[in-house]
Amino acid sequence: MIDIERERHAKNLLQDTLLQESFDTLEKNLQDTWNNSGVHDVDTREQCWLSLRLLERIRLHLTSIVDTGDMARKIEEYQI
Repeated sequence: MIDIERERHAKNLLQDTLLQESFDTLEKNLQDTWNNSGVHDVDTREQCWLSLRLLERIRLHLTSIVDTGDMARKIEEYQI
């Protein structure tokens, strides 16, 4: 997939309401599980923390694709 297509696809994903709802719901469920875990339930909290970090990395990766495409386009426009 070429960079312009990747940027467009990532932008569409970030603006997709169903995907955003899914991310938000998953994040809330993970935080609720973490908050309601028992004092000695370290494994559950660790899994929640890792899952929250992964969710954040997915969002950041998509955002990075969009930002890289925007910067490349601006550089290209500047050189013309």
